[in-house]
Amino acid sequence: MGDVYCADCKRMTEVVFDHAAGDTVCSECGLVLESHSIDETSEWRTFANESGDNDPVRVGGPTNPLLTDGGLSTVISKPNGTTSDFLTSSLGRWQNRGSNPDRSLILAFKSIATMSDRLGLVATIKDRANEIYKKVEDQKSSRGRNQDAILAACLYIACRQEDKPRTVKEICAVANGATKKEIGRAKEYIMKQLELENGQSVEIGTIHAGDFMRRFCSNLGMGNQTVKAAQEAVRKAEEFDIRRSPISIAAAVIYIVTQLSDDKKPLKDVSLATGVAEGTIRNSYKDLYPHLSKIIPNWDDAPVVSWPWSSAAPPLLATVAASWRPVVVGGAHSQELSNFIAIA
Repeated sequence: MGDVYCADCKRMTEVVFDHAAGDTVCSECGLVLESHSIDETSEWRTFANESGDNDPVRVGGPTNPLLTDGGLSTVISKPNGTTSDFLTSSLGRWQNRGSNPDRSLILAFKSIATMSDRLGLVATIKDRANEIYKKVEDQKSSRGRNQDAILAACLYIACRQEDKPRTVKEICAVANGATKKEIGRAKEYIMKQLELENGQSVEIGTIHAGDFMRRFCSNLGMGNQTVKAAQEAVRKAEEFDIRRSPISIAAAVIYIVTQLSDDKKPLKDVSLATGVAEGTIRNSYKDLYPHLSKIIPNWDDAPVVSWPWSSAAPPLLATVAASWRPVVVGGAHSQELSNFIAIA
């Protein structure tokens, strides 16, 4: 264990915990600093290959303040093969027939937990989504609406409020069949309900292109140095007034950086990893083109991060940003981004 102040030694000393007696003992003088401590850890371990009928745990899950009884109600288990099968099954049937005011909430929380696990979200986002759904459910105005879209919208708003935004396409992929339009409508409905309850507008945070960079780069399998380069480039891109969504800007910057690195990614792969259409990425590049010399740092100056270019001579690297130019086809700017790589 860690160091604890000992009254006899008059200083911080290392202590030893006696699990059998529940005592905390000073390792230098032997003074019992704390006795009969309560062990709050689990009684024993269970393993995945053990049968569910032989689970030795005698306690329930953690309390849930969003439920009426705090989640501490008694649940009669299924028969386990003993002589009391008939009595146990009968009691279980009678309990299921009884009215449970939290049944719909429990099912909704399970759906939110499933979507959170599939997206790899932390517990704080899941808890925030549960709170939002509880507030909407208490107003009794969501009946007749698409519940899958309501749950997905709650999770989307929770991600925004916790500064861990996810795109609507990512939420839609785990929303049990709810479409983007349905989730968008449900989000607007939930925002109105929360504003009515609080009496003021609800803040859900502003999304930035940099919020998606690391996850998108991870989906593409990009190296650490390339990721740093993309993050620095998108930070500079946000300084300009580019009328594009942050997700589109992030996708365009990722493609630009990968084309200038050793590990080039085709436009199709970038589109699949970011969920942005190829045409949208092309149009975003067109909007970024006038600012490329400022977004991509000049190699005559010291770069902020170590950019992952190839081992070419510095004069060649210095001409990369300056030599970019769109290809002219029939008097119009071609959006084939594979052609804008600098030629030595």
